[in-house]
Amino acid sequence: MDVYEAIQKRMTIRDFADRPVPEEIMQKIISAGFLAPTNNHMRDWHFIFLNDRNKREELLTQTIKPVSRKSAINIVNRWQMKDESQRDMYIDAIPKQTSMLLTCGCLVIPCYRQEINILKPKSLSDLNGLASIWLVIENILLAAAAEGIFGVTRIPMDRERQAIKDYCHIPLAYDIPCWLALGYPKDGAVRTRQVTINPSERIHHDTW
Repeated sequence: MDVYEAIQKRMTIRDFADRPVPEEIMQKIISAGFLAPTNNHMRDWHFIFLNDRNKREELLTQTIKPVSRKSAINIVNRWQMKDESQRDMYIDAIPKQTSMLLTCGCLVIPCYRQEINILKPKSLSDLNGLASIWLVIENILLAAAAEGIFGVTRIPMDRERQAIKDYCHIPLAYDIPCWLALGYPKDGAVRTRQVTINPSERIHHDTW
């Protein structure tokens, strides 16, 4: 598949079919991740596949409190969001934070080496590892799209992040940027309306 086709095809999915992603396809997708630019040349990244459903449920019970659709609407109202497509996205997404991680075909915990406390950087350079792992994740999402597999990320809250690290025995020198849920879309899976951007209106020559 052409890279532009994969970019066009990629989409966020939170409703997954009850179908595992074959190991050989996951190996291929993760291999694409390792082709991303790296901050220190070492590609010091690891990936935990959390595919035991009982363990998933145990960890999710410890870390994420389910939120109803009604509560999601109240949250969005509290945030004072006005754009309808943005509101629709959050109202769909917030109640699915647990189910999307529990039911996806492969739940991935990406890990990257991070010696400095990511929440207390002294300079932008301290965030180089975080920037690199997100380039890895984008490669993974594009490679997955080329295989007909789609996904969604969730950024963990601080206590949630620590609970994941403890549960998965992640070494102290490593951190995690997100949960990464990958899988095949369920029939009728929701994809909220996208905001249309005209790139020519966002390009500035020499100055803003």
